[in-house]
Amino acid sequence: MDIRKALEKRILIIDGAMGTMIQRYKLEEADYRGERFKDWHLDVKGNNDLLCITQPHIIEEIHGQYLDAGADIIETNTFSSTTIAMADYEMQSLAYELNVAAAQCARRAADKYTQKDPSKPRYVAGAIGPLNKTLSLSPDVNNPGFRALTFDEAMTAYYEQVSGLVEGGADIILIETIFDTLNAKAAIYATKKFFQDTGKPELPIMISGTITDASGRTLSGQTLEAFYTSVFHAKPLSIGLNCALGAAEMRPHIEELSQIAACYTSAYPNAGLPNAMGEYDEQPEQTAHFLEEWAEEGFVNIVGGCCGTTPDHIRHIAEHVKNITPRKLPVVEEVL
Repeated sequence: MDIRKALEKRILIIDGAMGTMIQRYKLEEADYRGERFKDWHLDVKGNNDLLCITQPHIIEEIHGQYLDAGADIIETNTFSSTTIAMADYEMQSLAYELNVAAAQCARRAADKYTQKDPSKPRYVAGAIGPLNKTLSLSPDVNNPGFRALTFDEAMTAYYEQVSGLVEGGADIILIETIFDTLNAKAAIYATKKFFQDTGKPELPIMISGTITDASGRTLSGQTLEAFYTSVFHAKPLSIGLNCALGAAEMRPHIEELSQIAACYTSAYPNAGLPNAMGEYDEQPEQTAHFLEEWAEEGFVNIVGGCCGTTPDHIRHIAEHVKNITPRKLPVVEEVL
């Protein structure tokens, strides 16, 4: 079933955090390395994306737990699977392979659950992270004009990522946790260029930004409306917010977005704000209560969780919104 048809019928559920779940396995350096990278010259513990190659059964198992909990859309474990982010481990050459492997893990899990209940198809979202370098801001406080990256370098890295995700079987391209809209534009351009170059059928694009603090702006300084206006040319399936904030803090921004977006809206907040130890204390029923209210107010079409959320959070969210009518797309005036 085309995801658009599903979105017309009900609010769809996207999965929760991958990192939180990987931590539960208490993996050591040797687990990350596996047999293939046992002699790698740098430490790789913490390179969660590498597990798609060295421990694919764990990643598939995590996807399965979210699908069990009621997720309609599962995200590939590829938040850092670009040559730029993998440079931290000197594993740039693995970028394409990581994306293919991650998409295949998610595809196997999704297909298994779709076969169990064909009336509820499950979708794989190829997750594209924001990069660990920014195009709009200088990392050097003494040289505001300096950039650690060019637009073309970012675009090339994203292009390789998109090609791997498509090869592995993704249904959607998800450009997420955007703190710098110029990085997102490089990802959008790479995605469009890939489909033009290859002639493959174009996959829908989901775009999800991050409001970093109470100012209501992205890290690169845009208001939510400016961010929306900057990326809407991509004709996305959905635009939304994730990460950085818990649901309580995200609410006014989601409300604003629901009023201006001419496409579907998504929201997957953290499980509250982190405590002094960097851990998340918000319980599944608390998160679900917030998202149920948003659904009843008509703010959202896709909901789920980000940092600190678990299959339990997703189960509660799915239960709370299952009978609520999804947000109707507004008729937005095109003229100033």
